[in-house]
Amino acid sequence: MSFQSPPRNPAQSPSRNPAQSPPRNPPQSTPQNPSKSDQTMPPDPPETPARVTGLHHVSLLVADTGRSLGFYRDLLGLPLDPSRPRMSFNGAWLQLGPQQIHLLELPNPDPTSGRPAHGGRDRHVALHISDLDAMAERLSAAGIGYTVSASGRRALFCRDPDGNAVEMIEAPGPGD
Repeated sequence: MSFQSPPRNPAQSPSRNPAQSPPRNPPQSTPQNPSKSDQTMPPDPPETPARVTGLHHVSLLVADTGRSLGFYRDLLGLPLDPSRPRMSFNGAWLQLGPQQIHLLELPNPDPTSGRPAHGGRDRHVALHISDLDAMAERLSAAGIGYTVSASGRRALFCRDPDGNAVEMIEAPGPGD
């Protein structure tokens, strides 16, 4: 089964006639779907000595660490980081390049039902995947449904066993 991006719908985004002149005074930055109250993005904050320099980890709440490891470690191939200290709850740390995903086996205060069918319309973690077709086949073989990105990018969305949305975006890995 080959991954297919949906055809781009020209009605979704305005196209410009190349013969037209560019718009006068275009906004500096606009969100993809601006609301009436937010037509432009605020400027970037000034540089400060104490600035955010990267992302260390993302934590996901899970009901069963072993079941979640079946998804993240066994299906997606993320290696387990054995340096997780002993804590008052079960969980696991998974290595994702220099970043990590922390699985926390704790009660989930959020509803797991009634979430949007398409994970791109829900909070989600996004991962780079070197071969989206192969990952789509692995997900299908495991009985895990997915939806494709509506933007036309080579990306798909699925849910882990606890309903957490996961986006997978095709991007070459180091050395590819």
